[in-house]
Amino acid sequence: MGKTKHPLGLWAAVISGTLVTAALGTFGISEPEIDRYGNPENYTPIYVAPQAEQWGSHPVDFYVESKLESMSLEQKIRSLIIANTPGTDPAALSSFVSSNELGGFIVMGSNVPETPQELSSVTAAVMGNTELPRLIGIDEEGGLVKRLPYDGYAGADSLRNEPVASTFSAFSSRGELLKSVGVNLNFGIVADVSSDPSSFIYGRSFGLDASSVAERVTAAVSGEDSSVLSTIKHFPGHGSAPGDSHIGIPTSPLTYDQWLSGDAIPFQAGIDAGTSMVMFGHLSFPAVDGLPSSLSSTWHKVLREQLGFTGVIVTDDMTMLENSGMPEYSDRANNAVLALAAGNDVLLYVPNVNFDAESIVTGVVSTVQSGQISTQQLDNSVRRVLTMRRLLYPEAQTWMPPCDERCFVKVTY
Repeated sequence: MGKTKHPLGLWAAVISGTLVTAALGTFGISEPEIDRYGNPENYTPIYVAPQAEQWGSHPVDFYVESKLESMSLEQKIRSLIIANTPGTDPAALSSFVSSNELGGFIVMGSNVPETPQELSSVTAAVMGNTELPRLIGIDEEGGLVKRLPYDGYAGADSLRNEPVASTFSAFSSRGELLKSVGVNLNFGIVADVSSDPSSFIYGRSFGLDASSVAERVTAAVSGEDSSVLSTIKHFPGHGSAPGDSHIGIPTSPLTYDQWLSGDAIPFQAGIDAGTSMVMFGHLSFPAVDGLPSSLSSTWHKVLREQLGFTGVIVTDDMTMLENSGMPEYSDRANNAVLALAAGNDVLLYVPNVNFDAESIVTGVVSTVQSGQISTQQLDNSVRRVLTMRRLLYPEAQTWMPPCDERCFVKVTY
């Protein structure tokens, strides 16, 4: 058979048994001749990615598994923490996230300067590596709860009385605004059902009944999705649990069947619409589990197995447990252990000042080493979070593993 010039060049890595070729022109290596099957003649591959079978061929999976393998236990735990410290000085905030090796930062009111341009400088400083950006979250519901003074889009308090299309429009615009100032994650979609005007959550709920809330949750997730990562909250549902979870642990009287036929419906709708995160509330449903839902493995199994959620699970602010007045939840490190053991992937902290991840990390390390939290469970959480972060990198889907001398094949002419 006649010979042709190889169109792509030569360097190669084998991933899941597939030879992936890439251009070698920049390396100054001439193109070999190839045979009828597209293989360079007279060559012997000398490098096969050692984790090929395990990692799979997708570039995001390859990157994430490689990163995971290089992380210490302490770094893995730190990567599951999103926290806040006050201030608008970009250098100080960058130092905060870097020194604690955090997986993300939550923007609160104290971090918001006067202009969108100044906020962009803040978020850029805490974002970190562009190839693995940190999660930059915010509670931007609109209406009663918002951090940005320049967010003039409607919130649930008015959207509940408007056509569903208005919710899509408001959250689409809100998502574009957040993206423009460097926020990539919104904790902003309330899936709670509340028909009681005296309820803490009433003014933040999309409606009086599960059906109308579900329609608007779907619209909100769909609207935000093209701009930022969405979060629905406060699972399993704050509407049936009166009281303020910032200062106590509200209790719901619902049985599991009652919950499934009502409060569960908007959460299922948000999951079906593609929400990236589900936030657990610090809420008690004694008929299902005596523990707060955020610390309940039972409720986490319901979310994963009954509702089919495969994304990232985040707690509500963990300091709320400390402020509940219940002595069994006064220990920050122990709360973190209980939350991760229950099935949360991310721990959220909104302390006032001087947040230090060290005590949390130390407590979780000893728990993993003792087997209370399995290494596999921890790694699965880290894997989900790293994948979410990696997909924020625009070139994640087309990235190729870096090549060293082992990637090259031996060719004779």
